[in-house]
Amino acid sequence: MNVSNKPFVNFWLLFLALNLLALPAFSQNTNTQNPNMDMGDTEFEIDTTYSVLPIREADKMYQVGVWRRIDLREKFNLPLYGTGGLKSDGIMMNIYNAIVNENAFEIFADEEFTQPLSISEFQTNFLTAENGDSVFVKDVYYLDFREDFVFDKHRSEVKFDVKYLELVMPSETNSGAGQKSIAFIRYKDFYNYFDDMEKGRWLNFQNTSKHLPYSQAFDLRLFRSVVRKYTNPDNALIVDMVDAENPNVELQAFLNSLEFEYDLLEWENNLWEW
Repeated sequence: MNVSNKPFVNFWLLFLALNLLALPAFSQNTNTQNPNMDMGDTEFEIDTTYSVLPIREADKMYQVGVWRRIDLREKFNLPLYGTGGLKSDGIMMNIYNAIVNENAFEIFADEEFTQPLSISEFQTNFLTAENGDSVFVKDVYYLDFREDFVFDKHRSEVKFDVKYLELVMPSETNSGAGQKSIAFIRYKDFYNYFDDMEKGRWLNFQNTSKHLPYSQAFDLRLFRSVVRKYTNPDNALIVDMVDAENPNVELQAFLNSLEFEYDLLEWENNLWEW
């Protein structure tokens, strides 16, 4: 190199170094899943109201809403149902105690969370049938929830992003007057409160040293549920989409819900086949 050019070269090397040092430290991390909160990052929208999963909206490559029902009487769900005839240590009783005795989280009358319920209204919904008869906790055995089936392109994973729980009184319990919605609860509130096993637990009848908090049981999907609805133009239940002339509408709705489950599995499996 010509000696006369050395000052010119040194000047540009110094200029480049100073500009690199001036770049913000986080500029190489714009695709991080956990943005630096100290930097006041508001660029990425994340559901912090209902969800416990830190999935950025921009990272959701595929999403469909799914409404499910857990029937606590089913054998697989007995660890949630509780023990004995009264089921006083089951998930329904524990939710009731958390609301009535501790006012642990807000409750609502609608899935949009626009109509708050008072504790007295909740008690009436929970403990009284349509004809005014008292209801036993063991007879409130439908626990519904809404979740999003999401493919997170950042982690290349399928996630079940639960949004809320709905306590439902079966029609048989509600004096045959049709099922009744008791209350809606934000899943995040439920999850955070029942992260403590002393407040309620999934009961491991095969190994009593391995009970789990409800939060972990839901993370591990330790329940069996049936799909009742998925995102559709008419916002209709699966049973309402069955031809009314079908001789067994309930059975056909169940088969259709299974078909939807298989379609989700096939969609996930097909991701890795190309």
